[in-house]
Order: sequence, then structure tokens, then C-alpha cells
Amino acid sequence: MAGAGQAEVLLQEEVEVHRGEAYNLSRLRSSSLEIREKGTEFLREQLDAAQKELKLKGEECERLSNVRDQLEQELEELTASLFEEAHKMVREANVKQANAEKQLKEAQGKIDVLQAEVSALKTLVLTSTPSSPNRQLHPQLQVAGSKGVSTRNKTATLTLPQLQPESTSASPQNSQEDKELDSVLFAEFLSWKEAPSLDRSSAFISRIYREDIEPCLSFTRSELSQSVQSAVENNSLTIEPVAMTVTPMVKTSAIECGGPKMCALSGISHPCRHRIKLGDGERYYYISPSSRARITAVCNFFTYIRYIQQGLVRQDAEQMFWEVVRLRREISVAKLGFFIMDES
Repeated sequence: MAGAGQAEVLLQEEVEVHRGEAYNLSRLRSSSLEIREKGTEFLREQLDAAQKELKLKGEECERLSNVRDQLEQELEELTASLFEEAHKMVREANVKQANAEKQLKEAQGKIDVLQAEVSALKTLVLTSTPSSPNRQLHPQLQVAGSKGVSTRNKTATLTLPQLQPESTSASPQNSQEDKELDSVLFAEFLSWKEAPSLDRSSAFISRIYREDIEPCLSFTRSELSQSVQSAVENNSLTIEPVAMTVTPMVKTSAIECGGPKMCALSGISHPCRHRIKLGDGERYYYISPSSRARITAVCNFFTYIRYIQQGLVRQDAEQMFWEVVRLRREISVAKLGFFIMDES
């Protein structure tokens, strides 16, 4: 009996233990569920907060993306506008440059024409003297019966003078004079005309120097002759008339520079109505009428050649050639000692 009671007590204690454990387990489960629910609620709140934040960031990203797109569009428009403005400026600059180059070319052409006209006027002035006035500079002398015989006659197209006969009856055959073109000389002229210059390497210029210019400007005083030829080539020789009442020069310079009655080039005693100056020098040399005729004939040739070189002669090649031939004939005539004596 006692053993049965003890077993029952043990059984009750064991039941109580099991109940306690079951209660503890129930409380543990309840606490775990509560913690889980609280954790779930917390995570849900965190998730909601994260979603809201993500939504805000998405909206911000979308706004920034729109701003970026707008900036890119504005940048493209600005770039296009700048390129268009740059192209416009380049076009305007090219147009202005073309206009400036055109104006410069026209101005240079006008300068060349003016220089040629000045040179022609200088030649006209130098060939006009009180005793032999140039008829183009003094048209009033064209009337019949006027005093003084002009040795030169310029045409309106600035072609060079033609040699006039000494009297109307001296050369009755001039009006019937015929001519024939020299094919060799004409071929040399055409070759030179493609690139006109005063360079002696050209067969055309070399021939004229050899056959006409050098013999025509070859005087007794060879050194002074070379200086005269150089001045004529450089277009720096000045011829001016002198009064016959000029005081004679001193003896020390009379041989070197000549005098009113002695030509400085030929050394021949002859009344000298003109004198020359070479370049910018201050020394003058008295020259005889024959020497003057020889110098002016060569000057006329160089003037016409320079007109061709500057493109001022509006004639065909054959007309230019015949004008050159006529000028060469003037040089030959002057070289042989013929000249027109001016009336006093």
C-alpha cells in the first residue's frame, strides 16, 4: 500500500512536471509567435519605408533624367547654332576676302595703268621743249602755220611716236611703202610675248640688244655710254632742254660733262640744246641733237615694250610686232645719224 501511494505521488509529480513543461512550451511558443509577428510588422514597416524612399528616388531620377535630356537638347541646339554661326562667319569672311582680293587686284591694275600713264606723260614732257613743243601736250599748235616743228607725235592709244619726214617732198614714196613679215623674227616675238620681260635670255630681246640697242647707244665715251644704257633700262634717265645762254662750265669738268657746245657722249663740238641726268645723281651731261635722237629712240622702244609687259596694249600680236619693227627702224635711223632738227 505504501508502495502504491508512493508511485502515485511520483506519477503526480511527473504529471506536474509534464504540465509545467507543457506550460513553459506553450508560453515559449506564444512568445515566439509574438516576436515573429512583431518582427514581421517591423520588416513590413521597413519595406514600406524603403519602397517610399525608392519611389522618391525613382521620381528624382526621372526628374534628373528629364533635366539631362533637356540639357542635352539645349546643348545640341546651341552646338548647331554655333556651327551655323561659325559657317556663316566663314562664308562672310570668304566673301569679304574675295572682295578684298578683287579690289586689291583692281587697285593694282589701276596703279599699273597710272604708273604707265605717268611714264608716258614723263616721256611726253621730256620730248617737249620750248623750241620743239610736243603737239599732244600743246594741241593749240596743231593749227596750220604755227611755229616750231614737233619731232614726235603720240597717238590717242599711247602708242609710240613715228618718225616724220623732214619735208613733205623729201620722201614721196613713204605712202606707197610695202612690207613683208619676217617669220623668224615674228616667231621670236610670239615666244617672248607668252611671258614678256626685259630679260636678255629671250632670243627676241637678245637680238634687239645685239642689233639695235647696243650699237645705237655706243658712243665715243664707252663708260658713260654704259651708264646711259643702264639708266634707260631702269627708266631713270632724265632729258631736259637747256637755254643757249647758259654760262659755260669750268674747264675741269668741261670734258667730263660736255658743255653747251660739246657733246659729253660723242665728244664732238656741236650746239647742245639738251642735257641728261642719270638716276638721282646731280651731274648733268650736255648732249647733241644726234645723241638725243639716239637716246629717245631707244627710250621709245623700252616704253612700248613695258606697255606690252603691263598688258596695256590692246592689239593683236601682228600689230604689236609691226610697231616693234617700226621702233627698231627709228633706232636704226637715229643710229645712222639722221634726226629732225628743231626750228629755233
